[in-house]
Amino acid sequence: MTQPHTPSPFTDPAAVARYAEGPRRNVPGYDSLLPMVRILLAERVPANGRVLVVGAGGGLELEDMALVHSGWRFDGVDPSQPMLDLAAQRLQSAGVPGDRVALHHGYAQSAPAGPFDGATCLLTFHFVPREERVPMASEIRRRLKPGAPFVAVHLSVADGAGAGGEGGPGERDLWLSRYAAFQVASGVAPEHAARARDKVAAELAVLTPEEDESVLREAGFGDVRMFYMGFAFRGWVACD
Repeated sequence: MTQPHTPSPFTDPAAVARYAEGPRRNVPGYDSLLPMVRILLAERVPANGRVLVVGAGGGLELEDMALVHSGWRFDGVDPSQPMLDLAAQRLQSAGVPGDRVALHHGYAQSAPAGPFDGATCLLTFHFVPREERVPMASEIRRRLKPGAPFVAVHLSVADGAGAGGEGGPGERDLWLSRYAAFQVASGVAPEHAARARDKVAAELAVLTPEEDESVLREAGFGDVRMFYMGFAFRGWVACD
């Protein structure tokens, strides 16, 4: 879920074992987000299409797409081998044939050349340093067929500064506090949610929505549209 020289947060065995709990506790509307991603891809991905999944560790989105679209084939890439192992176990338990999914240990540039009919990068970009965002998005784009959709969802928070900024001073802190409050509402202990909020603020490269859209455009995607917002998370569908 990260680029070279960026430590993966998913190497600790305990964190890997708990991974499947995280998205639903952290991401508002996660169970609806997965079908939305499928719908956006299916608008252009054919029945026998090939989809690239960047940040595939854990296998949640792979399982969701594979069970609904039985003709799609997938290449998933992730820098955490334990997370890829978890994905393989999940897919096997779900009865997804092994010949439909190829898992690759590495980063976006480690993925096969394609060309792919679509791609996703869910809950991943916020682990990637700012200076590596455009190169990573460019690696994904150059593996896509012309007009193929790319769906990205990650932490993206307004800071109230500059043209188009939402709110004013303290806007980012407000949204991160809402992120923590959602965790508490999902059953996370308040002290754990507070630590997670502080960790996000201190360690992750959370851009503004305007910056995130600029990254996609700079990578070569000409049509960039937001389709999802859930407190501190936003999602876009893009194509060239």
